[in-house]
Amino acid sequence: MGTQPGALVVRRSIWIGATPERVWREFETFEAMKRWFGTGHVLVSYQPHVGGWVATDPSAVHGEPLTFAGRVTVFDPPRELTFEQDWIGRGWAAPSLITFRLAPALGGTLVELLHHGFDRLGPGGAEEHRGFENGWGMRQLEALRGRVRP
Repeated sequence: MGTQPGALVVRRSIWIGATPERVWREFETFEAMKRWFGTGHVLVSYQPHVGGWVATDPSAVHGEPLTFAGRVTVFDPPRELTFEQDWIGRGWAAPSLITFRLAPALGGTLVELLHHGFDRLGPGGAEEHRGFENGWGMRQLEALRGRVRP
C-alpha cells in the first residue's frame, strides 16, 4: 500500500507515452533526477533508497536562504517515490511530503505529483497548502516527459 495523502493535497499529473519501467529510470539516480526535477531550482542531493536524503539548493524565501530537504520514505520501483520536504533552518511542526506515483494508463504512464501533509502542520497548514497550490506548476512533469523516450 502506498502513501495515503491527507485532506490538503497539491496534485499535478501528466501522461507519458512510455511504460512505467521506462519512466522510472528517471528516478533511479541523482544524475537522472537532477535533469528534470531540478527545473526551477537545483537538486543538490538525491539518494534513491528509503532513508536517502533529498535536498535542493538554498533559495531566498521570505528574505532568508533556506534549503528544502528531507528523507526518502517510500522507494517502490516502478510505482512510488515519496520524500519529506521541510525548510531546513525554518522548519514546520512536521515535514510536508512529495509523492510521485506512476501507473499504467492508456498505453503509457500516468505520473502524479502530490505535495501533501499540510494537515500535519497545525493551524497554518491550510495557508501553507494554498501557497504551494499557487506555486506548483507543470515544469517538472513537462521536463520529465521531455526526458523519456518511448
